[in-house]
Amino acid sequence: MRASYDSLFAKAKGVLGQDPFSGHLFLFINGKRSSVKCLFYDGTGFVIVAKRMERGLFSRINPMFRGEVVLTAAEFALFFEGADLEKRFVESPREIKKSFPVSQELQAMSM
Repeated sequence: MRASYDSLFAKAKGVLGQDPFSGHLFLFINGKRSSVKCLFYDGTGFVIVAKRMERGLFSRINPMFRGEVVLTAAEFALFFEGADLEKRFVESPREIKKSFPVSQELQAMSM
């Protein structure tokens, strides 16, 4: 991956439609998944962080999803270490919505 500041900036802005000055970290993975580059703006200039795996490959984030993928800081750290995130979208727990019964006293007070 030979991309530099200008080409990564252009991809973040043109292809992804995002503002590179937003402070978000933009992650770019080469086709073989053996190296990544990250571009972010720290308020004073652009920073590139690059990593090439000595052994193995970076995980596929979600090969079926073609849209924007947002990783938490913990997920990014795991990805950058080489952990497998492929199951993240398949086995992530669903949101648990809890509802509590409202007592008759509370219902009477709200009226």
